[in-house]
Amino acid sequence: MNIEEIIKTRRSVRTFDGKNILPEHKEKLCDYIKTIENPYDIPVEFVLLDAEEYGLSSPVIKGDTLYVAAKAPKIPHSEEAFGFSFEKLVLYAWSLGIGTTWIGGTMNRERFEKAAEVKENERMICVSPLGYPAEKMSIKEIAMRKGVKADIRKSREELFFDGDFSKPLEISDKKIENALEMVRYSPSAVNMQPWRTVKDGNAFHFYVKHNKGYISEKTGDLQKVDMGIALCHFMSVTDGKFAISDPHIAHRQDIEYIATVIL
Repeated sequence: MNIEEIIKTRRSVRTFDGKNILPEHKEKLCDYIKTIENPYDIPVEFVLLDAEEYGLSSPVIKGDTLYVAAKAPKIPHSEEAFGFSFEKLVLYAWSLGIGTTWIGGTMNRERFEKAAEVKENERMICVSPLGYPAEKMSIKEIAMRKGVKADIRKSREELFFDGDFSKPLEISDKKIENALEMVRYSPSAVNMQPWRTVKDGNAFHFYVKHNKGYISEKTGDLQKVDMGIALCHFMSVTDGKFAISDPHIAHRQDIEYIATVIL
């Protein structure tokens, strides 16, 4: 599969077959982790954790044997960097047939942080199980997907704009259309899809539309993590240049500028 197929076909997996990951797949994951970078140049450290050895679990996961945790320093933009880097691992895992799901709250955080040896100046924002999807989803997983409307995406008119936030973007360029479609496929906390993009010439300015309840001391701003995921998808299918340069486009109070990608 190419990167677009991986993005389009990947889904959150909460029901696994209970089998250990093949040694060759685990080795590939470990090798790939060493290559992961993000445009913020903020280090994101990954740790693979055996579920049985550390007594790790989540009430929304079934058949889990292995988890991946990641840590990032408590500095500006670390949430976006975390989202970008973690999504790269998520997509690579799916290319190997390995399922994942982002977990930020439904776990014993203290136990995971201890296993991952999280330091005082670090955040372990999210973790994910790693495993092969079971043939059938559990009843709980089906209910969760239905509850967050997991397969529904906001319309382009709600997400992408031309010049400012008053004019929905009309797309005639197939490459741009495809890149923005990859953004629409991004996973997000409770499927809120907080990303907004304003096209200004060759520049695509990314903004987050904030919702209440997604910021805490332990996780930072989860919707900025979502923005890192969206940027990862967009930049994975373009050769755009990353920048942080606020264009000062007028916007609502609940919207915040994040970054710009210039094509």
